[in-house]
Amino acid sequence: MTDTRFNRAILFFSFFILQLFQNIFAQQVTVSGKIAGADPMSPPIVRLCNFKDSTLVKAAISDSLGNFEIELSKTGTFLIIIDQIDYQKFVSPGFEIDSSSSRIELPEISLHSPVTNLDDVVITVKKPFIERKIDRVIVNPDALVGSTGTTVLELLEKAPGITVDFNGNISLKGKSGVQVFIDNKPTYMSQEDLAGYLRSLPSNSVASIEIMTNPPARYDASGNAGIINIVLKKLKEKGFNGGITLSYGQGRYLRSNNSFNFNYRVNKINLFSTLGWSQNNSYQDLDINRYYFTPDNQPTSSFLQNSYIKREHGGRSAKIGMDWYMSQKSTFGVVFSGFYNPSYTTHDNTARILAADNSVSALVSAYSTSSNLWYNGSANMNYTLKIDSLGKELSVNADYIRYASDHEQTLDNKVKSTDGTQISALNLSSSLPVDMDIKTAKIDYINPLKKNNRLEFGIKTAWVSTDNTADFYDVVNNTKTPNYTFSNRFLYKEKNHAAYANYAQEWGKFGMQLGLRFESIQMQGHQLGNPMVSDSSFTRMYNSLFPTAYFSYTPDSLKKHQFNLSFGRRIDYPNYQDMNPFTYPMDAYTYYAGNPYLKPTFSYNFDITYSYKNIVSVTVDYSLVHNLINETNEQVNNIYYSRPGNYGNQTAYGISASGEFNLTAWWNVQYYSECKNIGYNTTIYNQPLVESRWYWYIGPAFRFTITPKFSADLAGSYQTRILSGQFLTIPVGSIRVGFAYKILKEQGSVKLNLSDVFHTTQPGGDIRNIANSKANWLSKLDTRVLTISFSYRFSKGKALNARQSGASDSEKQRVNAN
Repeated sequence: MTDTRFNRAILFFSFFILQLFQNIFAQQVTVSGKIAGADPMSPPIVRLCNFKDSTLVKAAISDSLGNFEIELSKTGTFLIIIDQIDYQKFVSPGFEIDSSSSRIELPEISLHSPVTNLDDVVITVKKPFIERKIDRVIVNPDALVGSTGTTVLELLEKAPGITVDFNGNISLKGKSGVQVFIDNKPTYMSQEDLAGYLRSLPSNSVASIEIMTNPPARYDASGNAGIINIVLKKLKEKGFNGGITLSYGQGRYLRSNNSFNFNYRVNKINLFSTLGWSQNNSYQDLDINRYYFTPDNQPTSSFLQNSYIKREHGGRSAKIGMDWYMSQKSTFGVVFSGFYNPSYTTHDNTARILAADNSVSALVSAYSTSSNLWYNGSANMNYTLKIDSLGKELSVNADYIRYASDHEQTLDNKVKSTDGTQISALNLSSSLPVDMDIKTAKIDYINPLKKNNRLEFGIKTAWVSTDNTADFYDVVNNTKTPNYTFSNRFLYKEKNHAAYANYAQEWGKFGMQLGLRFESIQMQGHQLGNPMVSDSSFTRMYNSLFPTAYFSYTPDSLKKHQFNLSFGRRIDYPNYQDMNPFTYPMDAYTYYAGNPYLKPTFSYNFDITYSYKNIVSVTVDYSLVHNLINETNEQVNNIYYSRPGNYGNQTAYGISASGEFNLTAWWNVQYYSECKNIGYNTTIYNQPLVESRWYWYIGPAFRFTITPKFSADLAGSYQTRILSGQFLTIPVGSIRVGFAYKILKEQGSVKLNLSDVFHTTQPGGDIRNIANSKANWLSKLDTRVLTISFSYRFSKGKALNARQSGASDSEKQRVNAN
C-alpha cells in the first residue's frame, strides 16, 4: 500500500516538474513601462491585474529610474495598478494581449496628487512565500493557507531546505547542528527540548522565518549547519490593535493551538503582548529490532521490541513589552517573556528475545512514565540611538534568562521466561531537576560611510551556569533506596566573549559583504562524586576567528538575473547537558549516556546561487565538517548505549532549486528540491564508517485563488534514503491540503487543513557500523490531523515603522531540560 502511494506521489511530482519547465520556457509576453518621477528610495509596486475584476496576475517593483517589466504567458484584457506611498493609486486603461503579442510598451506614467490624509489610504501588498537577500532566505508563512492552526515546529517542516525528523530534530539542507533563534535571540535548548518548546508555540504568531546557511558576522558563529531565525509578529499601528487565533485539530488525539496578540500605542509609548495556549497530544508506535552476531558473523540472538508512546504536551507562553520613543532619535525598550510547559509521557514496551534458532528464550515488558514541568522566564532591556540622518546607529541590549525543569520518571522492567518465571527485574524512580541561568549583553554600531557602503561592528559577552541533578532510587516493595550507579550531579559554567566587524558595499552591478568574528569561550564542568562514582571535572578554552564573505552580481538594471557567492567558517559547541557524564536507563537493554569528551565542530561552507526573478533560484553548495557532533550507538554485552559523539570528517555537496511562479492568474506554484551527497570518513567505537550516499528531496506547494475570498493549498514532500552517521533512513513522503475563506469584512478567516492525507509519514531505517550487531526501526506517528482554525484581526490606526529588540545570540540553543 505504501509503495502504491509513493508511486502515485512520484507521478504527481513528475507532472509538476514538467509543468515547471513548460512554464519557465513557454513563450512570454513582456509588459514594460516607465514611471516618471519615481522615488528611487521607495520604488513603486506595479501590479498587472485582470481588467474584469482587478484580480492580481503578477507584480513587479520598478528600478531606481522608474523602469519596470512584467512577463506573463496568457492572453486577455488587463490593466496596470501602481501604489506608492504619498501618492494616489494609479489605474491604467485596459489593454489587450493576444497570441501574436510579444511586447507591450505602455506610455510613460506620471503619479500626481500627493495624499494629505493618510488615514484614508489602505495599501495591501501580498508578500511572496520566499524572498532572497544576499545573506539569507526569508519565508513568509502568511502566504500559505495551511500555516494557521498548527505549531511552529510543523511550520518549519514546510520551509524550503528544513527537515524535522520524528524526534523533532531539525536539520538544514541535510545537515544537523542548526541553531534556532527567536527574534534574533538563541533558544539555548537541546534539540529535544527545543522541539517541545516549538510544539507549544502557535504558528500564527510567526511573521517570518529567516534561513541563513552561512550567517553574517553579526550572529554568533555557533551552528555548523547555519541559523534559522523565527521572527514573531509585533503589531505596529497607533491605537489599540491585535488579533486572535483559535484552532482545534484531531488526529488519533486532539491538538489545539491558540494565540492572542495586541499592541497599544499612544504618544511616545507602545505596549505590546502575545499570549499563547496549546495542547498537543500524540502517539508514536515504534518497532525496533536488534540482531547480535559472533565476531565471525554467526547469529547469536535477537531482540524484537514494540513501544507505544503517548505524549501529552501543554504549552502556556506570554510576552509583554514596552517601547518608549524618548525622542526622534532614541528609543528605550523592555521585554518580559516566559513559558510554562507541562508534559506527561508514557512508554509501554514489550519485547521478545530470540535464540540463534529464532526460538523465543525470554519475554520483556517495560512500562515507564515521565512527568516534566519545563518553564522559563526572561527579561530584556534595549536602547537604540539614531545618531544622524545618514544612518549611524548605536544599539545596546542586555538579557537575563532562567530555565528550570522539574522532571520525574518511573521505570518498571521485567524479564520472564516463556513459562512465566521471572528472570530479572529493574524498578526505578528518579528526580531530574535542571536549573540554568544565562546573562548576556551586547553593543552594535552601524556606520554608513558613503551612499552605498556600510561598516558594522560590535561586542558581546555571555555567562552561563547550569545545575543538573539526577537522583535515582531502586524501588522494592514500595521501598526506595538510593541507586548511586545512575545518580549524578553535574555543574557547568561557561564564559563567552566575542567581537565582530562587518563591511558592506555596492557599486554598480556588484555587491559585497565581508565579515570577521572573534570568539573566546571557556568551559568548566564538574561532576560531583558519590559512594560509587568518583568526582571528576574538566576545563577547556577555545579562541577562534570566523570569516564570512558574500558577493553579488546583477547584470541587468531590472534585477531579473542575480548571482550570489558566499563563504563562511562556523563552530558548533557541545550541548550543555551532553557533556554531563551520567548514564541512565531507558529500559533494561537501552541506556542513554552523556559524553564529557565532546569536541566542538568546525565547518567550512561555500555556495553559489543563480536567481531569475523569483521564478527559479539554483544553488550549488559544498561543506567540510570536522568533529561533527551526532548521536552514536555502541553495543556492550547486548545493551545498546546511545550517546553524543564526534564523527571525524563529514563532507556534503549538492544542488538545490527553489522558486515561485504563476501558472495562471489563480494558480500559484512554490517549490523546493535538492539533490545532495553526504559522506563520512571516520571510526566509531573501532568500527570504520567510510561511506557516501546521494539523496533527493522535493517539496512543491500549489496555491489556488478560487475567488477573492476563497483559496486553497495543495502541498507535498518526498525524500529518498538519507545517510546520517550510523543511521540510514528509509524514503518518506506526505501530502497535505488546506482551504481558507475570508469573513467579517475580510478581517477574519476560517481555515481547514488536513496534514499527511494518506498517512505515509512513517520514518524508519537501519542502524549500522556497530560491533557484532545491527538494528532497524520503523515508526508510525500521529501525523494525519484535521485542523479547523479561526483568525480575526482588529485594527485601528495607521502603520508605523517597526524595530526589533533582543540581546542574546547563541546560548539558548544549547539547553537540555526535559
